Amino acid sequence: MSHKFFGTFLICGALACSFPTTADETDKITEFRQANEHQILDDFRSLLKMPNVAKNTEDMMVNANWITSYIGKRGFNSEIVTAGGAPYIIAEKQVPDAKKTILIYAHFDGQPVEPENWASSPFEPTLRDGTIESGGKTVVWPEKNQKFNPNWRIFARSAGDDKAPIIALMAALDALNAAGIQPSVNIKLILDGEEEAGSPSLERILKENSNKLDADLMLFCDGPMHQSRQRQLVFGVRGAMTVDLTTYGPIRPLHSGHYGNWAPNPTDRLMALLVSMKDESGRIIVPNYHDEVIPVTAAETAAIAALPNIGETLAEELALGAVEGGGKRLEELILEPAIIVKGFQAGGVGEQSRNIIMPSAAASLNLRLVKGQTPEGVRKSLINYFVDNGFHIVNADPTPEILKAHKKVLKVDWRPGAYGAFKSDLNSTESRNLISILNSMDGKQTLLTPTMGGSLPIYLFEQELDMPIILLPIANHDNNQHGRNENLRLQNLWDAIDIYAAVLSDYGKK
Repeated sequence: MSHKFFGTFLICGALACSFPTTADETDKITEFRQANEHQILDDFRSLLKMPNVAKNTEDMMVNANWITSYIGKRGFNSEIVTAGGAPYIIAEKQVPDAKKTILIYAHFDGQPVEPENWASSPFEPTLRDGTIESGGKTVVWPEKNQKFNPNWRIFARSAGDDKAPIIALMAALDALNAAGIQPSVNIKLILDGEEEAGSPSLERILKENSNKLDADLMLFCDGPMHQSRQRQLVFGVRGAMTVDLTTYGPIRPLHSGHYGNWAPNPTDRLMALLVSMKDESGRIIVPNYHDEVIPVTAAETAAIAALPNIGETLAEELALGAVEGGGKRLEELILEPAIIVKGFQAGGVGEQSRNIIMPSAAASLNLRLVKGQTPEGVRKSLINYFVDNGFHIVNADPTPEILKAHKKVLKVDWRPGAYGAFKSDLNSTESRNLISILNSMDGKQTLLTPTMGGSLPIYLFEQELDMPIILLPIANHDNNQHGRNENLRLQNLWDAIDIYAAVLSDYGKK
C-alpha cells in the first residue's frame, strides 16, 4: 500500500502562505537582499558552473554534494539517495515550536548542451543586458561596490530551469535570520537530479522515502511565469512521451541521379507520415487520438478569458508572421494534445549534403498529453495509424529479409519514462488562500492559468502521496529553457526571494 498524505501540495518557483508578511518585514527582506546581491549571485554562479546532465552521475554527485553543504549551513539535515539513476537530495530543517511543515521540490539537473551553439559557455555563467535575440551585450561582472541592474540576465544551463529555487530559498532564510524573523514552518526538501531525463527513479525514491516527506504544503518549484510577467498560479501540466521513428529504403546509399524516382526514399516516406498526422492549423488528426481527452471545464474557459492576451505581442517578439491553432489563444492550445517533431535526421544539408538516397531516415517526436490521456492510449492510436498507412512495425533495425518482405517498414522506439497530465481545482481552498497571500504582497492581482504547456513528474506525487497540487512559477518566460543561451532575469530571482520569505514566515501562522 502506498503511503498517503492529506496535506496541500504546491508546485512553484515561489510560495504559499496564509497571512501576508507585514510591510516592515518585507522591507527588511528587501534591504537584506539588496545588501547581499553579490554574495547571492556568487553562490548562484558557483552552482551554475557545475555540468549537470543526469546521465553523467559523477557530475550529478558533484552537484549534490555542493548543495548538501550549501543548505547544511542553513540548518538542514540532508541525505543523498539513489535508486539506480542520478542522485536525489532529501533534507529537513526543524524550526522550534513550528506546527506545520512545507515540502519543497526543485530539480538540479539540466538538458544536454551543444556548447558550439551558445554565445558563451553554458557552464561559465555570463551577465548580459538583454536576450541574445534582442542584441543583449555582455556585462562585466560588477565590483563589490557596484549594483546589479535587475533587468540583466545570467546566462548558463539551468539558470532558468531549475537551479534558481535552491539559491532563492536559502537567500530567503538568510534574510529572515538577519531580520530576526523565525520561519513559522518546518521545511523539507526533495531535490531531483534527473527531472530532465524524465525522473525515471522518482517513483522508487518516493516509495522508499515517503515517511520522510510528510508535510502540510508542498511547493513544486519549476516552470516559467506568464508571458506578461505577471504573477500567476498554474493548476496543471501536460504529460510527456517520446517516440523515435525510423523509415527504411535501400540497404546501402544510392546515387540519387541513377536511382531517384525508382528506389523508395526513406526521407520522403517519413516526412509524408509526419505531415499527415496534423491538419493545416496544427491540430492532430490521427483517428482516436483524442478519445481519452477530458473536456475543458467552464471554470478553465473563464480563467483563460481573464488572462492578458499576449498573442500579438509574443508573435512580434518571436518574429512570427503566422501562428498555428486556427485563431485560438496559446492558453487554449496548451489544453490540447500536441505532437512536436523535435529532431529529424536523414543525410546532410548545406556543405554536408550529398546526391544520395539514404538507407534510413529518423525522427524524434515529443508527445504532450492532456488530462485523461494515457500513454497506453496514445501508443495504441499511433500504432494503428502507422499500420493503416501501410507500415510494417518493428522494434529493432530490420534484417534484409524483413525489408524485402514488406513494402514499408517503420521502427517505433518508445522511450521509457512516459507519464500523463495533471490538473487541480482552480476553486479549491488552497488556491483561494494562495491568491489572497500573493495579492496582499503588492495589491496586484494574480493570474490563474489552467495548465502549463510543459511537463513535470507531478503524477508520481499525486499517485504516491495523494496531495492537492498547485503550481506557482517564477522564471521569466523567455529564459530559453532546454535550448541554447538559457538565462534568468535577475529581478525574477529577487522576486523569488521575497516570495519564499513571505511563505516561510507566515504559512504556519494560519
